[in-house]
Amino acid sequence: MSIKIRRIGIILAAGLMSIGAWSQVEVCSDYWAATDGLGRKVGSYDAQKEDKQVLMFYWTWHERKDAPGTEVKNNTEIRQRYPEAMLDANHPAWTEKATGNYFWDEPLLGYYKTTDKWVLRKHAEMLADAKVDAVFFDCTNGSMTWDASTDSLLEVWDKARLDGVKVPKIAFMLPFGYSDWSLTSLRHLYERLYSKGLYRELWYMWNGKPCIMAYPDNLSDSPTDQAIRQFFTFRPGQPDYVDGPNPNFPNQWGWLENYPQHGYIPVEGGTYELVTVGVAQNACPETKGHCSAFNKPGAQTRSFSKRNGFDPRPDGYLYGWNFEEQWDRAYELNPKAVFITGWNEWIAGKYTRANSPWTGDPFSFVDEFDWDHSRDIEPVSSWGDKGDVYYMQLVDRVRKFKGTAEQPKPSQPVTIRPTQWQKWNDVRPIYSSYKGNTMHRYSEGPSQLLNVNISGRNDIVSSRVARDGEYIYFYVETAETLTPQSDHNWMLLLLDTDRNKQTGWQGYDYIVNYKSPRGHRAYVQRSYQNKWMWRDCGEARIDVTGNRLMLRIPRDVVGLTGSIDMEFKWSDNMQDEGNIMDFYVNGDVAPGGRFNYVYTAP
Repeated sequence: MSIKIRRIGIILAAGLMSIGAWSQVEVCSDYWAATDGLGRKVGSYDAQKEDKQVLMFYWTWHERKDAPGTEVKNNTEIRQRYPEAMLDANHPAWTEKATGNYFWDEPLLGYYKTTDKWVLRKHAEMLADAKVDAVFFDCTNGSMTWDASTDSLLEVWDKARLDGVKVPKIAFMLPFGYSDWSLTSLRHLYERLYSKGLYRELWYMWNGKPCIMAYPDNLSDSPTDQAIRQFFTFRPGQPDYVDGPNPNFPNQWGWLENYPQHGYIPVEGGTYELVTVGVAQNACPETKGHCSAFNKPGAQTRSFSKRNGFDPRPDGYLYGWNFEEQWDRAYELNPKAVFITGWNEWIAGKYTRANSPWTGDPFSFVDEFDWDHSRDIEPVSSWGDKGDVYYMQLVDRVRKFKGTAEQPKPSQPVTIRPTQWQKWNDVRPIYSSYKGNTMHRYSEGPSQLLNVNISGRNDIVSSRVARDGEYIYFYVETAETLTPQSDHNWMLLLLDTDRNKQTGWQGYDYIVNYKSPRGHRAYVQRSYQNKWMWRDCGEARIDVTGNRLMLRIPRDVVGLTGSIDMEFKWSDNMQDEGNIMDFYVNGDVAPGGRFNYVYTAP
């Protein structure tokens, strides 16, 4: 078989020696700061609300095997390179070496299948950091339940759970109605997963039972079917975008609606169990707001809002007017849970009038189409440093919905000499990071693509900061013995000392270890012209013992001679230098992705 290799991460990790336990407290993303590529800061909000939950639509159907010789089709690239193809369903850009399915664009993690365990681990951490409580797998088409992808995800997320990741729980959404397909899927999932108690810790529970978005109406009187009826909390899925709760199904939940959305299932206190929140809706005036092909004129895209119309800016698809408006409605109704569509849909089928009921001209892309006509929150490759704007918007809006924990206070000043490792035991706070996420990637993607990433090396698990009148001290700990400090981009420390994204590279004013340390001498460099260009500005003391590293930096070298209010980040084995999106992909970073730790002290 012909294999096309997409190689991500080229520096092979050295062999590591386990040294035992590490310092770890629960990871809490509420404490982290971030500013997205549009300059929008992720906020902190009122105290945590224990009664709020966030549910996410998630697609496990990326597992099909393409015929040899096919190629991945990228709709956005086709639109840009071949605008004439928008008028011709048989244009070679669509048909030559076609797969039958088309990506609206390339995911940041590459074209992948949902059997890719490296990707699934990334998803677990990103969704946990966004405070998503559960994902619902799309099994609404026929009786397909995508077992291979489900098995891979359950295995990876259960391991991530044991590594300290607060992974989302899992549930299934079955077809919109009590068809034979729905009944087949319901019985299959019960027999295969739930009746055996497999991965019980990952089941999403509602009202004390595993939740499933399915119709129990055509279950029989057989003992097995009656066991199924009693086993689940059923919340059948509402298929439409317009009509809201169906009085014939009073226990129904929605998954996507037009603004202003409805509340589903009234509860005590004048609110509801659930409200939907969407990134975009494939609905248009011609269909009076009902589901339609996404490429039809007037579709309610990312850049659309009922209040303001379409964002007139050429890059208006980045700003999320639709998503923001839907969140505003959710805050107004104040439900117990929101259902968000969605995370990783990516693929859409191309249909013509001859082979489908959809009425797009000259073809129909129903659920996904291009940059603006798509519902994905997962970061995208081609948007540069704005590839995660919807993920950052998600994090901010969820924080507002669920509230945030208060930042921990730093311990008192302390002087720490090079040999005094024990003094770190009393330094607070402890900034924790996930263990177990530096695995290597060798996974088959669509169209015989092989995705490779071997950049995982030092597994960062915790860090701390201390200070006295002359120095600021940094400590970092890894799961196993640190590799040699001569390694490429070894244990970089990035500092945003003024918490201003307009100064420094992506807000980072200083970097330590970008120039490899020599002995106990580490080099501090400052960003030049606010770019990924670094000039020497001073030196620091570095000490390494086993899996621990300590830096002692003169405060005047990094401009912290008074009170301190800074953000910082650790990064090991960065590959695409100068691209902040690399923090989601290569090596290990703490905290994840674009996030930074915050340290504030008088």
